[in-house]
Amino acid sequence: MAHLGARLTRIAPGVVHIVLPARPEVTQQHGYFHAGATSSIADSAGGYAAFTLFPENTEVLTVEYKINLLAPALGNHLEAVGTVLKAGRTLTVCRLEVFAVQVDGTRKLVANGQQTLIRVNRAET
Repeated sequence: MAHLGARLTRIAPGVVHIVLPARPEVTQQHGYFHAGATSSIADSAGGYAAFTLFPENTEVLTVEYKINLLAPALGNHLEAVGTVLKAGRTLTVCRLEVFAVQVDGTRKLVANGQQTLIRVNRAET
């Protein structure tokens, strides 16, 4: 996330927001945010949302995720929102949403998806 320039902007139990500012390194040839950058922040938002509900000494890994790109992602920044739908003992399912946000604060849903994550015990060193 640091390489992309993304940052966590909200952390609450079961919900995480990640913001990615617009810049040439995260856009494609038409100036829209690249699908890879869009998908990366969605995946991380869901992973961190799940992680907020996990016990200490555990880690999170994505098992699978599906993303639908609904509209060209053009704006001042993207905001990914990961929300836990069902937290299980081993598997957790999250909703993923990505909004393109304009300078005036106008938001447009540009991607949505769903993700399954697994809780694993942290390796002891």
